[in-house]
Amino acid sequence: MRVLPAGLSVTVRVPASSANLGPGFDSLAIALGIHDEIEVETTDSATTVHVDGEGADEVPWDSTHLVVRAVQRGLSAHDTRAVGLRVKCRNAIPHARGLGSSAAAVVGGLAAARALAAHLDTGLCADNADLLVQLASEFEGHPDNAAASVLGGMVVAWTENPSGAARDRPGYRAIRLTTDPLVRPVVLVPPCRSSTSETRGFLPEFVPHRDAAFAAGRAALAVAALTSRPDLLMAATEDRLHQDYRAAAWPLTAHWVARLREAGLASTVSGAGPTILTLCTDEFPAELRELATTDGFAVVEPGLADGVRVM
Repeated sequence: MRVLPAGLSVTVRVPASSANLGPGFDSLAIALGIHDEIEVETTDSATTVHVDGEGADEVPWDSTHLVVRAVQRGLSAHDTRAVGLRVKCRNAIPHARGLGSSAAAVVGGLAAARALAAHLDTGLCADNADLLVQLASEFEGHPDNAAASVLGGMVVAWTENPSGAARDRPGYRAIRLTTDPLVRPVVLVPPCRSSTSETRGFLPEFVPHRDAAFAAGRAALAVAALTSRPDLLMAATEDRLHQDYRAAAWPLTAHWVARLREAGLASTVSGAGPTILTLCTDEFPAELRELATTDGFAVVEPGLADGVRVM
């Protein structure tokens, strides 16, 4: 295994993401214009971590930090290692809010590792988004958020060999689609938090066949609505697979999703919540913005983002 010399550095910018988009559970996602920046430098001493911004007082500042683990995994994938690392994270993506902060950390660390390893293998300078999607999704266990942070825009993601037989690990795949320019994402970020591992516990092992059929139809419609028919976004964001089952975990979010939809705004829970994603084609109503702010939400219009970028 090759050893990187001390003094190599790279800075990576990686976007937030919103997954599911209503019916597309673990398969549809968009990248949002809220970014974390990660700076990684190789050293010849112990690994150190410094974090500013979101989660600075909550995440570990040592080699167990998710970015460090992702960098080490990425280096290993390229048959490379570093004696030590100096990692600086400037976080803008809210943690535990359903905006893909963990996926962004993993994607950023893996992208930094590839850029560092390229100092010893110039062939790695070529973009390999498929590998990034695969490695990042292995951390997450599903590819939607990771794929959006890698590819940017709107993605359709899927898993091959989902049974995960020991001899044949799951393959994670994704493609980016062009989003209709009228689509304008707005996120309502509440002060409360949630975690994917906890809210997945609310989901049943089986759902009625009619609900599965409904979800399949709406997920297909969501692709059409987001790419060419934004007038269909209300119908396309209806869900029967996960939001109602999880509603008890974030009652304020559930209340506001219903309220926004009653006002004619295509709104869903972002990922595992509790953030709300609204897919607008016009200005977000000022009255609803004021009421949501009064209820503790930060109303943000981040725009769609491109994927991870080495700066």
